Amino acid sequence: MSRSIAYTSSPLLASRTPLWRSKFIVAAIALGSVGLIARAAYIQVVANDFFQKQGQVRFGRTLALPANRGRILDRNGLILASSIPAPSIWAIPEDVDRDPARLRQLAKLLEMPLADLNKRLADEDKTFVWLKRQVDDDVAKQIAALGLKGVYQRKEYKRQYPEGEASAHVVGFTNVEDKGQEGIELAFNKELAGHAGSRRVIKDRMGRVVEAVGEQIEPVDGRDLQLSIDSKIQFVAYQKLRDAVLLRKAKAGSVVVLDVVTGEVLALANFPSYSPAKRQNLSGAQLRNRALTDTFEPGSVMKPFTIGLALETGRVTPQTLIDTGTGKLSITGSTISDSHPNGVLTVEGVIQKSSNIGTTKIAMQMQPREMWELFSEAGFGQKPQIRFPGAVSGRLRPYKTWRPIEQATMSYGYGLSASLFQMARSYTIFSNDGQLIPVTMLKSSEPAVGVRVFSVRTAGQVRKMLQLAAGPGGTGQKAQTMGYSVGGKSGTAYKQIGKGYGSAGNRKYRGWFVGMAPIEKPRIIIGVMIDEPGGGQYFGGAVAAPVFSEVAQQTLRMMGAQPDMAVIPQIVAQAEEESL
Repeated sequence: MSRSIAYTSSPLLASRTPLWRSKFIVAAIALGSVGLIARAAYIQVVANDFFQKQGQVRFGRTLALPANRGRILDRNGLILASSIPAPSIWAIPEDVDRDPARLRQLAKLLEMPLADLNKRLADEDKTFVWLKRQVDDDVAKQIAALGLKGVYQRKEYKRQYPEGEASAHVVGFTNVEDKGQEGIELAFNKELAGHAGSRRVIKDRMGRVVEAVGEQIEPVDGRDLQLSIDSKIQFVAYQKLRDAVLLRKAKAGSVVVLDVVTGEVLALANFPSYSPAKRQNLSGAQLRNRALTDTFEPGSVMKPFTIGLALETGRVTPQTLIDTGTGKLSITGSTISDSHPNGVLTVEGVIQKSSNIGTTKIAMQMQPREMWELFSEAGFGQKPQIRFPGAVSGRLRPYKTWRPIEQATMSYGYGLSASLFQMARSYTIFSNDGQLIPVTMLKSSEPAVGVRVFSVRTAGQVRKMLQLAAGPGGTGQKAQTMGYSVGGKSGTAYKQIGKGYGSAGNRKYRGWFVGMAPIEKPRIIIGVMIDEPGGGQYFGGAVAAPVFSEVAQQTLRMMGAQPDMAVIPQIVAQAEEESL
């Protein structure tokens, strides 16, 4: 028998509920439902754009798809710079597992003190913090093996430079964002970098991709760049320069090698140098591309231009006699000196013996404007038209301000300034039958089209004088090579100390040599500069000419140039040096 329930036995259940209250509750529920439906419709239809935008702001992310940076190649296709994958390590501080043992391991792998790691992870309000950019692949794998919560990896690219120090000042380097900072990396950054792609994604609070939205834009890789540089010649130039700087206990040095047919830069080396891949604790001295950025008074290297102008205008011939007297000449109260008396010299002898007095006497037959125009046509006082950072113009004052003593000193390389690069290029006038040719850092197979400065005859006459200057009895005889004829001019210049050149016992020097080979039909021009050589040897013929000799001989052999001489270099016991 079922037990009946007496609802009326409960006072609460027995009470009568007003009908309006039930209707009110039902109406309220219905109204609430309508409100929710209306709100949902508003969000989904009317205000859809606003809320989608807010969601994208909070959880939508545009991920960059990095483009692979183009390679830098030498003229033979050998790699000077390329990119390799290099993971970067990042973290969400509030999510990082604080296990002390694993954090110590992580700090060790990142090569940073544990205190520095903890400092980076201290701000838990951040949702992203870099721990280290561009680590080695092995390191990335070891970090992943730790399984540390909150620590993630992102794929990036890292530059590597196989030629290291030898090509550092040519190639340059990029920063951690893969943007060029020096050298070719900076000069051609736009071409090398390409264009990054992108894709739009939805991420959760852990930084994980939940969904890809929108169209993906593929990256466009940077294009490869082939330079005029020959990595083998570059290495030889750097090696011989480094040896000379260390041997002479010098401050620094530079070498420039040009192809006189195409105007290509085959080598550009500086010492001290640096490793582009390891730039910790670099000094400004290591980074300076001295061949392009440093300007100084060239000294006797300028004499062939003064003599060439006199030959071109018919004022002298190679055999014209010039009386240099006892080695002293006074001009408006100032004294010009030779290193020793030379007596009567031919114009050829003036170059061979590097006589300041002989050059001055020839120069004073000309107007300052003539000399200024020639120097300008040879590229002095003008920034080299080469796409490379750091190239400077040097200094060439207007001829209207020249006093007689200044015209005299400018004739043999004092009172103006130039870089080694400018000097090397200016000598293309003599190697290219009187034409100054443009130079380039990019590979070119076409002969360069130059601007005429001297006639073919004058250029040939000066070339012969340069051969004498680099031969027995000349000031640059140590430039001679085995099997190849050479010509060139040594130069030695005081370095300015304050407003002057210092006292007799406190002077500093730069030694130069600029020359070409083979002399009858030149293939290369080489400029060498040794800055502040020590040990009592500072003349350009003693410290720079030997570097020219070694670099020229190996360069010509690597270029396949046929020897034009079958003689052993002849160096007289007592070398006659250029006058300062």
